[in-house]
Amino acid sequence: MYPALAVVEQLKAADLNAPSSNPQPSNLKLLWIGGEGGMEAELVKRAGLPFQTIPAAGLHGVGLRALPRNLITLARGIQASMKILHEFKPDVLFFTGGYVAGPMAFAGRKIPTLLYVPDIEPGLALNSLARFADQIAVTTPDSQKYFSRKATVTGYPLRMELETWDKQKAYRALNLEADAPVLLVFGGSKGAHSINEAIVPRLPTLLEMAQVIHISGQLDWEAIQTARNGLSSGQQQRYHAFPYLHEEMGAALASADLVISRAGASTLGEFPFFGLPAILVPYPHAWRYQKVNADYLAERGAAVIVKDEFLMEGLMPVIKDLLANPSKREAMSKAMKSLSHPQAAQAIAEQLLQLGGLSL
Repeated sequence: MYPALAVVEQLKAADLNAPSSNPQPSNLKLLWIGGEGGMEAELVKRAGLPFQTIPAAGLHGVGLRALPRNLITLARGIQASMKILHEFKPDVLFFTGGYVAGPMAFAGRKIPTLLYVPDIEPGLALNSLARFADQIAVTTPDSQKYFSRKATVTGYPLRMELETWDKQKAYRALNLEADAPVLLVFGGSKGAHSINEAIVPRLPTLLEMAQVIHISGQLDWEAIQTARNGLSSGQQQRYHAFPYLHEEMGAALASADLVISRAGASTLGEFPFFGLPAILVPYPHAWRYQKVNADYLAERGAAVIVKDEFLMEGLMPVIKDLLANPSKREAMSKAMKSLSHPQAAQAIAEQLLQLGGLSL
């Protein structure tokens, strides 16, 4: 959902800065559609966007017992989508994936539509949505082979907030020491239990080598607090643990010299923007998407991959090697930085406005 929020920021900026003499999207109206009980409601409301939900359910991989119920939910979702479209009357639809978009894509199949594909390899839901899309935008050239028609390479859209951070500002915000490298440990919005399990017992050793910013996720937060309380006072000063970061996520990325993380789509945009060398641990149950993302970065010398099942014995040697070799990290940083597309959000916003007969 962060790519969509980044594009919305660009649309708002275009509307705010539009000269009155130009055919710009004055009085821009936006509506975010999510699934009932979905996680995005809080973040969308934090962004000040109107939010509505529709019933939605997946069909792929669903057992025979659940399939009839999910088909009924899908039909309800299409009806709800048709009602929303009738009332809101959008000029353009923008999708970034997920089965929640299916009912809306079907109901709005006659409305100009742009599909953005965050991961390199599209999932089944995105492949289905591509049939309804007038235009397709992708993060990397490697995604083009998955579609029967040409897709535009835009890069991964970044939130404007991330672009406001530099290393000096980030060090101040997070109260970091100037003379020690920074290791960022990040498992995604929900955290990563296996990464947390591999890191926590090794904190005393890690904190001798680097300052650690650890974004654990809410599920493991109690265990992380307990582990922190067991550290010495000096170690605690070098250990910066958070269940999650919103506005200061940019500070964590800007300050880091090395990151350990999953390989979700954001790694293809946020890490390149900051030139951040990465140790990637693809989530083993996410089909192939995270593996393909990780392979893309590793093959270009920007990342090292450690498989989830080898974390306990395989992670520390890689961390030690990279922290002890600044020249190796520098080479990885340059490789990572070369993959950056800082204007991705603006490029997608331009496509949306053009679909609606407008321009930036």
